Amino acid sequence: MQLEFCGLSKQFGVHQALRDVTLTVPEFQALAIIGPSGGGKTTLLRLIAGLEIPEKGHLCINSQRLESDEEALLAHRRTIGTVFQAYNLFPHLTALENVVLPLVKVHGLSEREALDTAGALFERFQLGGHAQRRPAELSGGQQQRVAIVRAIAIKPRFLLFDEPTSALDPEMTAEVLDFIVELRGEGRDLIIVTHNMGFAREVSDYCLFVADGEVQDSGHSSELFRNPRNPLLVNFLAKVLRY
Repeated sequence: MQLEFCGLSKQFGVHQALRDVTLTVPEFQALAIIGPSGGGKTTLLRLIAGLEIPEKGHLCINSQRLESDEEALLAHRRTIGTVFQAYNLFPHLTALENVVLPLVKVHGLSEREALDTAGALFERFQLGGHAQRRPAELSGGQQQRVAIVRAIAIKPRFLLFDEPTSALDPEMTAEVLDFIVELRGEGRDLIIVTHNMGFAREVSDYCLFVADGEVQDSGHSSELFRNPRNPLLVNFLAKVLRY
């Protein structure tokens, strides 16, 4: 897929989250967005997801401009799968019901179609034994895997991940990252905000470094990590890869 940012700016109160971001991201399958906390990477992801509207500028996805009226944004959101760091599962529903509900209420599948779709995905991704459990009865890694299944059940154009492992311990982190690698291996298009530099380097083919509300550097991941040019990126990698 391809992205084009044309003068994107977004402000929250007095905080300028993004400032005149203008960039064409060439063809990619997996895009990693990295950078320091508060630098603007999650805001950029939420603009791509249609969850935020820029004050200025616009963006294009696969050469199609994303309009900012509510009808267009709603239609856009229904075609992509978004996975948040906090899972966003309904606590009173079972794992299976968390996947079935949006298929029926938002995407118009019949109850039978939704159950068949969700059930097949639960079996495929080794979640069948957890289908009738509520989120509180699942580990963090299992909850995040259910959230990913919910995202792919709608057959999205592409998947967005916002720090999908930030709330997980190392073992659960590896479990979820393996899951995402498997999705990439299926040929799915992914955009991932992550603080895990090893994962960003290995799973993505293109990378954006976002700091101080701007895309400070970008390029093919292998080259960007091997030979960072921007001083901010050099300093950032030196800090996060120190231990």
